[in-house]
Amino acid sequence: MPLYHIVILALIQGVTEFLPISSSGHLVLTHYILGNGSNDMCWESNRLMDVAVHVGTLFSVLVYFRKDIFLMLGTLHQPKSDGFKLSLHIILASIPVIIVGFVIQQYQFSFLCLISVMAWMTIIFGIVLWIADRFQNDKPLEAMGYSQALLIGLSQILALVPGVSRSGITMTSARFLGFSRTEAARFSLLLSIVAISGAGTLGAIDLVQEENLKIGGDVALAILLSFISSWITIILMMKWLSKATFKPFAIYRIILGIILLSLIYSGIF
Repeated sequence: MPLYHIVILALIQGVTEFLPISSSGHLVLTHYILGNGSNDMCWESNRLMDVAVHVGTLFSVLVYFRKDIFLMLGTLHQPKSDGFKLSLHIILASIPVIIVGFVIQQYQFSFLCLISVMAWMTIIFGIVLWIADRFQNDKPLEAMGYSQALLIGLSQILALVPGVSRSGITMTSARFLGFSRTEAARFSLLLSIVAISGAGTLGAIDLVQEENLKIGGDVALAILLSFISSWITIILMMKWLSKATFKPFAIYRIILGIILLSLIYSGIF
């Protein structure tokens, strides 16, 4: 893969993974453009690089939320502690997407790679995010119940469709359930540890079985670039949400979706 392809993929993954604008959708779009219009790029030759850039974003969220992670690990023997409850909420919310994600990984539905699907999902769930963010909610994660964690986890299944956005739909669900913007983002990013780890593991297993998992300079560069760009993105997003709203992300999604649909139905894509 050309060097500039690696740089583009790593930066796009790093910037979009934790923003509510769909990293998978942007990767499908990037593969489509760099692959000269192939609609099946997300299942084939680029899987190694996709796994690499996801590893980089995983490292970034582990570094940023290291205090929460140490809190959860340090309270595994304290069932009544906030850290233990947070751990259970993350596990509970992760179960639905693990089950459905495994099924999708086995069958690799090609329609999930279509740019038209990504465009429509980008618009629809951008509008839903905008609506959810209009509520004046400020509950902390400590007020979360098991049923609320499960609801957020069920909504995460929708993110298996490119364009929906895993971070976007989980933040949207958390906002509908009454949690503040920063707390919604915090829970979403902590959830991503399980989601990214699971997706990366499945992808790596496939590559090992195909004897295509070759860790070289290209892969190392992709991991490094996606780590740096996603770590900076998390810092900036959390600072933004402490003072502002999700509105710019929703507007971006709607505009991007409209542009893509225009290109698709005009025959350019």
